[in-house]
Amino acid sequence: QVQLLESGGGLVQPGGSLRLSCAASGSIFSINAMGWYRQAPGKQRELVATITSGGTTNYADSVKGRFTISRDNAKNTVYLQMNSVEPEDTAVYYCNAGRIHTPTRVQFEVWGQGTLVTVSS
Repeated sequence: QVQLLESGGGLVQPGGSLRLSCAASGSIFSINAMGWYRQAPGKQRELVATITSGGTTNYADSVKGRFTISRDNAKNTVYLQMNSVEPEDTAVYYCNAGRIHTPTRVQFEVWGQGTLVTVSS
């Protein structure tokens, strides 16, 4: 069973930067689209950014120009560079992989456990 493990969350001041990482563990042939989602207290989970295996990206309007998603296919890892963060970015950030191909099966909609990002002075 492939798992996704996020890291890099924490406390950051408004205007600061933070980099999240999400690594897929296990024997993997390929991963198609990967993405970051977030859920703030009392709100529904929302899309932050996605990236295809070929590098095509998509961003929520609220983070365009501030956040950058990237991936290293050789390491089965996706990153989220967060710049100029705002208090409204405070949330638990979740990594997602749409489809993971392993030697024995295909896993769909795999989620990480989440990492908390708090933007506060």
